[in-house]
Amino acid sequence: GVLVAKNAADTVKRVHQELGGKSPSVMLESADPAAAVKGTLFNVLMNSGQSCIAPARLLVPESQAAEVTAIAAQVMQATQTGDPAEEGRHLGPVVNKAQWDKIQGLIAKGMAEGAKLETGGPGRPDGIETGYFVKPTLFSGVTNDMTIAREEIFGPVVTIIPYKDEEEAIRIANDTDYGLSAVLFGDAEGVRRVAPRLRAGMVYVNGGQPSPDLPFGGYKQSGNGREHGKFGLAEFMEVKSLVNALA
Repeated sequence: GVLVAKNAADTVKRVHQELGGKSPSVMLESADPAAAVKGTLFNVLMNSGQSCIAPARLLVPESQAAEVTAIAAQVMQATQTGDPAEEGRHLGPVVNKAQWDKIQGLIAKGMAEGAKLETGGPGRPDGIETGYFVKPTLFSGVTNDMTIAREEIFGPVVTIIPYKDEEEAIRIANDTDYGLSAVLFGDAEGVRRVAPRLRAGMVYVNGGQPSPDLPFGGYKQSGNGREHGKFGLAEFMEVKSLVNALA
């Protein structure tokens, strides 16, 4: 995307870019842990993790980290993989060998850097010998400086990051080169406090989903410009002023 923008600069073409993200899912103390976990994992596992808005960094209060980890591990372990052409609810493969290799390398790096592997891990799922299938993988005890918390994995890999208080949760959520989207779970008061402070172009609250009438796009290295809705249409328009002399 950056290369496209550089090539467009010589002729001063406008380029609107959506360049991915490393989205947080912030579970406030007021949230229902089961709902927060299931909502987060649904959005990460969708399309086998190959989603630019996947909230793969699950931020949880330290006091609830063990409970959240247990719920998340149960969901991940129950997630099946298989042929996407067959009926049923299961994950298909990732797009190609290059992506599979990248995911495997990042899983290995997470283990090497000290994250605790709760379920999943390197290699293909049990019973699958061929194809670019990835085990649904969960890490706990992750810190935001680890590679698996910094790089966009683009696969079914989730990191659980504990936080001490709301201020630290906001700091961790915003401590990324990206700013495409964020997910937030909590009561109305907590959402009103935290949502405006998240540096992301979109904030999905308590399971809210994207809609074609809402602007889609991000901050920082997630790109510029917007798709969808009236803001998306405006990207294709030029503004003209018509100035007439007063009689």
